[in-house]
Formats: sequence, C-alpha cells, structure tokens
Amino acid sequence: MAIKHLLLGALLLLSPLAHGQKTKTKTQTQPAGQVWSIEKANAWYRAHPWMSGANFIPSTAINQLEMWQAATFDPQTIDQELSWAEGIGFNTMRVFLHSMAWQQDPAGFVQRVDNYLSIADKHHIQTIFVFFDDCWNKGPQPGTQPAPKTGIHNSGWVQDPGDPASRDSATFVALKPYVQAVLTRFGHDKRILLWDLYNEPGNSEKRLTSLPLLRNVFAWARAVNPEQPLSVGLWAWDLGSLNTYQALHSDIITYHCYDEVATHLRLIQLLRTHGRPLLCTEYMARPRNSRFVNTMPLLKQENVGAINWGLVEGKTNTKYAWETPLADGSEPNEWFHEVFRRDGSPYRRDETELIKKLSGR
Repeated sequence: MAIKHLLLGALLLLSPLAHGQKTKTKTQTQPAGQVWSIEKANAWYRAHPWMSGANFIPSTAINQLEMWQAATFDPQTIDQELSWAEGIGFNTMRVFLHSMAWQQDPAGFVQRVDNYLSIADKHHIQTIFVFFDDCWNKGPQPGTQPAPKTGIHNSGWVQDPGDPASRDSATFVALKPYVQAVLTRFGHDKRILLWDLYNEPGNSEKRLTSLPLLRNVFAWARAVNPEQPLSVGLWAWDLGSLNTYQALHSDIITYHCYDEVATHLRLIQLLRTHGRPLLCTEYMARPRNSRFVNTMPLLKQENVGAINWGLVEGKTNTKYAWETPLADGSEPNEWFHEVFRRDGSPYRRDETELIKKLSGR
C-alpha cells in the first residue's frame, strides 16, 4: 500500500508520549503479562545480531495448511531451502502457523513445529512465528489444498481463522486454546525469536472488524507471558484504531513497507518516536523499487531488522506481482519476490552477494 504523507504524520500520535504511556526505568521490575519496558525491549535487541532473513514457506507448499498438515509436511525441502538461506547469511525466518492444522492434530502439530525448529536451528536460523492472518482467501479448509492457479500471486494462501470467523467472537473460544497451547509449549524456546500474533489485521476489507480478535490474541498471549517478545506489525496507515492498539501493545515495533527508499526512511524516522527496536517483517517488491540493492542497505544502516517476502520460487507463485497475473504462466519480466530458483541458484547473483556482505558472510 502506498503511504500517504498526511497519514504518515499521524503515526507520530502513536508514540508512547502522545498517549501518556509511561516507560519504566532500569531499576523497576517488569510485571509479568504486561508490555515490555522500552529498556527491556532495547536490551533484548542489543543481545541479538542484526536480523536478516525472509518470510519462509517451502516451495512445495501453497499455503500454511499444506506446510503444517501431517500428510504434506516436508522436512527434506525445509532443510534444503534453509541451507540456501544460511549460505547467504540469513539468520531469521518469519513463518506462518495455522489454527486448523493444530485443531486437526494438536500433538502432531506441535511435534512438526518442533521438527521445523530443529532444522532451522541446525542452520543457525531463529524463527518468528505468526498466528493469525487476514490476507488472501477467506475460507480455509483442512485436507488436500488446491493446486496453484497459473501465474497468480498467492492463489492458494488462506486467512486464519478466515471470514466471517475472524469477526465472530463465538469462534474465539476455539482459538484461545490454540494460541495458549503453542505459547506454553514454546514460550521459553531459544530457537524462537519473536511471536507475531496477527498478520495485517484489517486486510481483505475487514478493517476495524478485526479489532476484537486483535485485542483477544494479545490478552491470551500476555496471560501465558512467554520469554520472547510479542508484536503485531503495522501495515495500513489509514487504520488508526488498529495501528494505535498494535503499536502500544507490542514489545518490539514491527512493520511492513514495500515502498521506495525515501518513503521507507521517513517511516522509520516516524516509528522511532516509540523508542523501541524496529523490525521490518515484509519488504522487497522489485517492480515497486523496493529492492535488496536499495532497501537492505538502508535497513542495515538504520539498525532495523530486514525480513523480505519470499525465499524460493514455488507453489505460492509470489514471483508474480499482486496486480499483474500472467495467465500463461510465463516468466515475469522481473520477479516480484523470492531470492532463489527451485534448483537453489540465485534469481540474481548480485543480490545474493549483497545479502552475504550485509549479513556478514
């Protein structure tokens, strides 16, 4: 989404000082189940190397359910593709879970998550897990997932919990045990970097109807009180109530930006008013001039974590642009997302060499 300067200016109102939010001094004890102090958040960030990586789903999965269901969980492909990520210096992957995969088989789901984490840890990669998601197809169904639609970006990606489920508070009774079971099991696991509780709340024209679920998932997570920080990324600058709630209840400020460098820098400067560490959990759309060559150096210079969309071309079809499908499935003039081809060769070797350099490889 293009950022309007007027709305960007309104982000300043989200700062803790603007809302009278007090920060705790280093000598105060951090109460359990509350938003981390600014000091604790910054100490956590300093304890980690600069974060670089991608949103990850194996090339053999069209969506989150195909990644996590027992019949299609693919540890061999995960291992191979994370080895390519390790080879260019990536140390962080953002990975989407799905409540339906847990509801089908809670014990098996947790075992597969643990398996994934073991593979990622072998490759020196920490994980950001995402719980809910308002993007793309609104009616997730368990079982066999659809084949990709030729040339269409994310044709099979599914929302979680879907629509109208995300708007219906009666469904929350089944979602709370899922969130709390996963957080209880993995809330002290050093292989997990951060919990991203809800991807792009309000997307798919849901807007403020997503606020009740957003409030609930923060409350459920705070009740468990995991060691890792909690966040929900800012993404749409006209959703004021959602933005305010997300920003003021997140330990670390995460955000999405697919805009060119000048706009991205302005966004960083505005979000810095919170005093908290910044982590960009979605960027890099080449035809929009959000590229590795211009954006990743900016994020490194500003000490903002850099997690681009996409690692390996595959069933998600995210090498195709949002707005310009190619019905014949031909190669785009320029890939929208992704770093590697399916055989492990870089889409652009100059990009992977830059990533290596910036990531210290």
